[in-house]
Amino acid sequence: MTILYIFIALIVLIMINVPVAVALALVGTIATFMTYGSMAMPTVGMTMFEGATNFPLIAIPLFILAGAIMNASSISRRLIDLAMAMVGFIKGGLSMVTIGASVFFAEISGSSVAGVSAIGSILIPAMRKKGYSKEFAASISSSAASLAIILPPSIPMILYAVMSGESVVQMFVAGIFPGLLGAMGLAAMCYYLARKYNFPSEGRFQASVLWKALKEAVWALLIPVIILGGIFGGFVTATEGAALAVCVAIFISAVVYREFTIRNFIDSCKSAGVQTAVVMLLVAASAVVGSYLTETRVPQEIAMQISDLTDNKYVILALLNIIFLILGIFLHSAAAIILVVPIVLPLVLEVGIDPLHFGLIVTLNLAIGQQTPPVASVLIAACSIAKSDIWATSKTNLWFIAVLFTILMINTYIPAFALALVNFIYG
Repeated sequence: MTILYIFIALIVLIMINVPVAVALALVGTIATFMTYGSMAMPTVGMTMFEGATNFPLIAIPLFILAGAIMNASSISRRLIDLAMAMVGFIKGGLSMVTIGASVFFAEISGSSVAGVSAIGSILIPAMRKKGYSKEFAASISSSAASLAIILPPSIPMILYAVMSGESVVQMFVAGIFPGLLGAMGLAAMCYYLARKYNFPSEGRFQASVLWKALKEAVWALLIPVIILGGIFGGFVTATEGAALAVCVAIFISAVVYREFTIRNFIDSCKSAGVQTAVVMLLVAASAVVGSYLTETRVPQEIAMQISDLTDNKYVILALLNIIFLILGIFLHSAAAIILVVPIVLPLVLEVGIDPLHFGLIVTLNLAIGQQTPPVASVLIAACSIAKSDIWATSKTNLWFIAVLFTILMINTYIPAFALALVNFIYG
């Protein structure tokens, strides 16, 4: 019953507009006090501090800062121009460009909100001028941006790796195939809708234009090559790779392109600081709840109760998918990972589900959660740029949510596909 009371208290606080981080801290502190008394209160602050100072978590603010620097410079525009030259000639070209540019951006920032802000602010107005509905423009910008939490270097994957004790690098590798499959699925859906609604292409393919765009963007493309090459090659850890991303982004923006000023840097730091504060406050607050649940052995009890009902891992995977899809509607992806993963991980291990496979399932569920109101942080950002109604946009976005859900099912029930690249590299 303890976990039920905690969730009820959390939902009530969230419904009355208490910030999620504050709600988590309140519930965890009160539960600790009622169970262990006032003598345990000093440990609450220590738990929050320790929860937010885990070394791999340092990568989060650094990747966010790298994305903010890209937003403030011409890197995003150059990546969009390259995507335009590559796929703009296809029917519904601007929607294809949105997907391609989002993939490029995802490989650097790891943040969906940063991606939709950078790409959407340029391409949503462009799509509107070409006759795309504002709902469609917001939908594809939002769904494509969510590829950032599937493809490396994904911030939610870093959080999951910390919570589960898994390798951050192996989590990144596991996300490559599903992320690319998601991009191809979204592109196929865009092509279908473009033919259905007669969306225009952006002229014919020209090798000379592609070559010019490639030369303009070659330095920008070096950023993910350096970051991911360093991480996957074993030269740097994920945290060191994040620091490298910031250094390379500053060097390319300020020295190579000469379009990044001190004012831009200050603005980037402010933007990254705000986004980081949201995530890290969630991490610190949820550490209190996680510590309480661990000490009272709630996760182990839940695992035993569910395993008494069924030991079929496919049924359990279905139940876990339902849980995370529902949680994605109400919780920020960081909060859902930090709060729920420690609870269900003993069950996952008991029934023989690979924790890397489960991490990928969690991430895909939360990518869908970013598209489902009322929280839907990425969809809300896209709607604010497009000036579209969130509920009307959600109806259009069902096409793209269906694609993401299909990718989720493939990766849930065909683990050989989900872990193919991990097994190939690591055996």
